[in-house]
Amino acid sequence: MRFHQAVAFLEVDHLLELCRATDDLGFDGIFVSDHICYPKDLQSPYPYSPYEDGSPAWAPESPWPDCWCLISAMAAVTERLTFTTGVYVAPARDLLSVAKQVGTAAVISGDRVRCGVGAGWCKEEFDLTGQEFGNRGARLDDMIPALRALWGGGWVEYHGSHYDVPPVMLRPSPSRPVPVYVGGNSRPAMRRAVQLGDGWMCADVRPPDEAMELLQTFTAELARAGRSEEGYPIYMTVAAPPEPDLIRRFEDAGVTDWICAPWMLAEQSSERAFSSTVADKVAAAERFADDVIAELR
Repeated sequence: MRFHQAVAFLEVDHLLELCRATDDLGFDGIFVSDHICYPKDLQSPYPYSPYEDGSPAWAPESPWPDCWCLISAMAAVTERLTFTTGVYVAPARDLLSVAKQVGTAAVISGDRVRCGVGAGWCKEEFDLTGQEFGNRGARLDDMIPALRALWGGGWVEYHGSHYDVPPVMLRPSPSRPVPVYVGGNSRPAMRRAVQLGDGWMCADVRPPDEAMELLQTFTAELARAGRSEEGYPIYMTVAAPPEPDLIRRFEDAGVTDWICAPWMLAEQSSERAFSSTVADKVAAAERFADDVIAELR
């Protein structure tokens, strides 16, 4: 099992110090989430909302640093960690900008980037960036092979159903293929992960029994498509204390990468807000490394 520390919602000035500690403590990676902005007049319902009105589980003022700026900065202060976006809303951007930013971060990090993508849910973000919302899934299906082509190095081109790129030089280019993982629990997202992805990421946090049922649904999709679970990354976590026996259960069922946020255990603040010091967060990561990672290895 590989362990990735999620850093969504954290104070930006805490991120690099926590990242350095995460590298030193034996975690495998950092898990970075994405949003462009929080529209004041937000009408789109968040599909995993814990609230009856469908509002997101984070406050409007929560920080969402740009994934690729943050990953490049974290790569500069670490040596081992991988950096996974979970998920980057790629179809809310134009194809060439995505290819350029991800490819550059991959080069800067020494090929430690794993690009997790999803179709997105916030129509307002798409409207503000000028990208069509209604066909976002179909465009993402075309974007994934387009990205792989554009990261190929030298003169590259792509001609697909939604994107048509004449020969261009897009430098710098990664020295090896960037893994593209697909996030989402819907049937279309699972289909996309099986047919086009190098891995799958569960999109929300569920109680263990519900999470196991969802995992079994996905692994059945893999089997139907003739794809082996062996070597296929599956990212997941559950709404339960991170007990080693529980994590072993999911590892035995096919999960390869565990998303964790030990810093949340250090929080004493109210719902939707965080206030612990960076030292508190580092101490919580140390306890997780001692109690969970060391036990499972």
